[in-house]
Amino acid sequence: MNYPLVARLLGVLCWLMGITMLFSVPWAFPAMGVAPEFERAGCFALLASMVVCFATGALLRWLGRDAKMHLFRKEAMAVVGLSWVLATVLGALPFWLSGTCREHLPEDRSKGVPMSVYDCLFESQSGFSTTGATVITDLEDTKLVPRSILFWRSSTHFLGGLGIIVLFVAVLGQGSAGKALMRAEMPGPSKEGSQERMQHTAWNFAAIYVALNLILTVILMLESEKMDLFNALCHAFGTMATGGFSTYNDSVAAFDSALVDYTIMVFMIIAGMNFALIYLVLIGRWQAMWKDIEWRAYLGGMALVTFAIMAMSLGTYHEFDPNDKIPWLREIGIAFRYVSFQVVSIMTTTGYGTHNFDNWHQLARALLFLLMFVGGCAGSTGGGIKVIRHVLFVKILGMEIERSYHPSVVRPLKLGDNVTTDPELRNQILLYFGLVAFIFMLSWITLVAIEPEHTWTEVGQPVENKLIDCASAVTATMNNIGPGLGTVGAKQNYANFEPLSKLLFIFLMMLGRLELFAVLALLLPGFWRSH
Repeated sequence: MNYPLVARLLGVLCWLMGITMLFSVPWAFPAMGVAPEFERAGCFALLASMVVCFATGALLRWLGRDAKMHLFRKEAMAVVGLSWVLATVLGALPFWLSGTCREHLPEDRSKGVPMSVYDCLFESQSGFSTTGATVITDLEDTKLVPRSILFWRSSTHFLGGLGIIVLFVAVLGQGSAGKALMRAEMPGPSKEGSQERMQHTAWNFAAIYVALNLILTVILMLESEKMDLFNALCHAFGTMATGGFSTYNDSVAAFDSALVDYTIMVFMIIAGMNFALIYLVLIGRWQAMWKDIEWRAYLGGMALVTFAIMAMSLGTYHEFDPNDKIPWLREIGIAFRYVSFQVVSIMTTTGYGTHNFDNWHQLARALLFLLMFVGGCAGSTGGGIKVIRHVLFVKILGMEIERSYHPSVVRPLKLGDNVTTDPELRNQILLYFGLVAFIFMLSWITLVAIEPEHTWTEVGQPVENKLIDCASAVTATMNNIGPGLGTVGAKQNYANFEPLSKLLFIFLMMLGRLELFAVLALLLPGFWRSH
């Protein structure tokens, strides 16, 4: 292991983190008239965190001053894994130093309960991993959450969606090192990039991502009076990163606008697409989109689940108006608005909400739960297992069943018209699904064991739902979705969980964002040996 080189690259990452915090500072000034002392604390916290980032970066750069600039796969994985650990710690500093509160004191609503270290780390990791799970119960009270900290909270989505390492490669370039970093960072089975050189690919990814954020920001500002620049930017960050952090307690439902709902839904679908495919479309190669089997499965899955849930749940979203001459048509329109948004939000792992899906039909909730394991396309900002892995898994399963009665038949594994040439792909897909299942079951049992039953009684949830609630909490964090079912449902959060449970969630969020291996490798002693 080339420790000096790892330290040197992590040092630059710390500097980039410090620079990005600067953009949150100006948002403290418009809110000074509402809560001046609290906003000053937020401003100070960001500036102090910047100092820590720059000092840590300088120390790491000094430790890596004699590094040999040749990055191998092991060092690339170390940089990627440690960068998310480091980002989580540094990103938590503004929450902690500002005294941001997670909830009101029950006996005195004018005061709040400051976020603990565990809460700060949870919120930071949730932002960078684009999970969108939160421990803050009242986002709209400026005396609990400074405006500048609220913007930093959404900014972690922007950075996480872009991928800190992708930004690192795009801004600095590392030659062959950049290629290794990109391969370790980019989620999903590897596909051909939009250009040969990795640095150009990173630049294209970054340019498309930033452009889509800006376009969505402008559109949202034009669609709703409540969407000022602050809210539009925060919701654009949460949408394009498939994160889900909102500036309102009711999420996107707070805007009560069908136009806003459909706009965010369209951009969530775009964010869940492979960015290499988006690039090909932008240069005029539209046929690439229709030929892509993953993209067809992605849209087809969304449509199928949407209409299935609509069929079983009509009448639960809106009371019929007896004066309405076509109530059934109106009901279908309202059902489509809420169901399609929620299906897209869950499948792309964004986690935004416009309706309390915990009140839906039990089978509809079960479909949403299963959808949490799907995720977006490979090479997107979405989390989850990824659509392409499900497509490959179904094909491999069919081939294995055929081999059981035709053992001599040899068929190539095909994606559309293309034959996959990687001989290890079949084993990798099966291993990945097996590992996901093992981690899910182990984490589920662990959470059931360590989380006391009073967590449910305190929020008015039935204790009998503990098993399914714990399963959904593990699924929602491991697949970077955010909201789950029951005690972590659309109208709930993760504030009441024990510190040990929050540490488990932090680990699961990081596992999901880096797709298991980059994090699990850090836990093996052999990974850190020189040879």
